[in-house]
Amino acid sequence: MGPVRIEAALGDITRERVDAVVNAANGSLLGGGGVDGAIHRAAGPELLEACRPLGGCPTGDAKATPGFRLSATWVIHAVGPVWHGGGRGEPGQLASCYLRALELADELGANSVAFPAISTGVYRFPRELAARTAVETLRAAPTGVELARLVAFDEETYRLYLQLLDV
Repeated sequence: MGPVRIEAALGDITRERVDAVVNAANGSLLGGGGVDGAIHRAAGPELLEACRPLGGCPTGDAKATPGFRLSATWVIHAVGPVWHGGGRGEPGQLASCYLRALELADELGANSVAFPAISTGVYRFPRELAARTAVETLRAAPTGVELARLVAFDEETYRLYLQLLDV
């Protein structure tokens, strides 16, 4: 267990060639919009069927399923917090998502994991704080994962990742 190598990428997380893709899921784990919807569409209907018996997932936690039609072997569904101004523990809950995803990746034997910008879409988590939380949490986490790729869907988030990673 050591520090993970962190990379930034701009693009479509469903096309990442990694062992595990992290899904920015809602608590039901039954699909939604944004990254969640894109991952469910790309993985196929089998993903929804695999999520049904999981019984949902609390904020700050994560659960894993096979990747089905994705090139990734696994999907790790992490439930990020809805932003309510920061006074309800949102930064800690977001950090917990990244930690739980790494813990599950370790349990699954995944060496490479792609992360979206969890909670920055319809959950309205401020992008800069979310990017800083992701990078700091991943840097500090003891893990067997060798590569964590932060995949931004937009230029603004990608630039934030690059600045934080000193690239």
